[in-house]
Amino acid sequence: MRFLLSVLCVAFFYATEIQAQNSADCRTAIPVCADAPIMGYADGTGAIDDFDPEVITETGCLEKGSISEANIEHNTSWFVFRAGTDGQVGFDIEALPVNGSGSPTAEWDFAVYGPDVDCADITTGAVDPIRCNYEVNNTRFTGLGVNPENGQQGVPSTTQNLNTYDEYLDVRAGEMYYILINNFNTNFDGDPEPFMLTFTGSSVQADKDTALDCTLRDEFLGLDIIACEGDPDITLSMLNSPAGPDFTNVAWSVDYDDDGTVDAPLGSGPSATEINVPSPNSGRYFVDITTTAGGHIYDDILITFYGIPVLDRVETLNSNLSLDPDMNNIEIFVDGDGDYEYSINEGEFQDDPVFNDVPPGVNTVVINDKNGCGTSEPTEFLVIGYPKFFTPNNDGANDTWNIKGIEELADPMVFIFDRFGKLLAQLDTNSEWDGTLNGRPLPSSTYWFRLEYSESENGMEVAKLTKSYFALKR
Repeated sequence: MRFLLSVLCVAFFYATEIQAQNSADCRTAIPVCADAPIMGYADGTGAIDDFDPEVITETGCLEKGSISEANIEHNTSWFVFRAGTDGQVGFDIEALPVNGSGSPTAEWDFAVYGPDVDCADITTGAVDPIRCNYEVNNTRFTGLGVNPENGQQGVPSTTQNLNTYDEYLDVRAGEMYYILINNFNTNFDGDPEPFMLTFTGSSVQADKDTALDCTLRDEFLGLDIIACEGDPDITLSMLNSPAGPDFTNVAWSVDYDDDGTVDAPLGSGPSATEINVPSPNSGRYFVDITTTAGGHIYDDILITFYGIPVLDRVETLNSNLSLDPDMNNIEIFVDGDGDYEYSINEGEFQDDPVFNDVPPGVNTVVINDKNGCGTSEPTEFLVIGYPKFFTPNNDGANDTWNIKGIEELADPMVFIFDRFGKLLAQLDTNSEWDGTLNGRPLPSSTYWFRLEYSESENGMEVAKLTKSYFALKR
């Protein structure tokens, strides 16, 4: 009788305390808590490639594998947790048999990312996992901390160390961490496989209700999502809400501008458990769940779609020829509100859109969206300025001198003098100086110029004048 009661209790526990969960995409990772084991499963790779198999072939200890089907993500499940207290956190991933019988067939691997990174950082390879394991599983367990089956202590992952456990995490309250659980099985059929995720560590032992911040689980729609225009639809589900199966109605709505005003209902009814958000419908999405007891559970999520960056304009800063002709500082403006980085003339990317001492003349700019949504084509822009020197030696490089971008000025005229003030040449938009006077080459020296042009100010054309010098080198 005791055995039968035990079986019934276990069955009841599985039915009431543990809900099978899966999200195969990082951007819809399931928020979890440590107050109960979590029964999960892994089924496919999700709507998007978290790790582009043609670009990301390794992330930490996880590898693509030697055959085309063996990508980093095959049968995957993503979770996210927020530390509730300072301390030590680990977890056990226990392989379960399919349909509750037989031997487990999954081979579980995992990677942990954090603290406080986002999915764009993870899936573009900008960050590596801080804990990882890709070893052949000789036990039913893998995770962080201590293997409960054989007592093996976790150690940093090294290839073929035959240890399925990595070290505990030392966390601080408020930090966010992502867990990728990946099933590298041998059949590559995409069939779902079950596992049990149980959190461990000194923080969990002290108080499993506070070790992880359980309020994060109330955000059952997931954390705010950044996506790219053209991505597949994003599926929002209320099935992981605290109501579980105890609800009578679900109502969805959206505020497209995220300005506090709901713009449209998106469907309701007891069967409206999921909605699909197509690109590029950015907005804040809401769900209102009516429970069987008559209460309401709410959640919302902000989804933002970004496209390939589009250059708006390049402005010259403090380098107008009438102010400081030696600076040539520019600022790049983008048509969009993504997270961008910038490169000019095939140089390194930088986060700051301001570049100093840009070469005069035609330059190129490339803008990259740091969320992984694309890179602009090289676009030319012009900086009006003058070369600091020229070398008229007929080698095809820097043989003549004039103001770079002079054709963009209104009514320009350039006068060149030697150091004694003698006029040597007069230039406009159609001429350049070759370093001669009456056909005779002039010596290496410093030469002065005066630039006269006009500029529009408050609707009026105003005469401008600047003077400076440059070097002739032979």
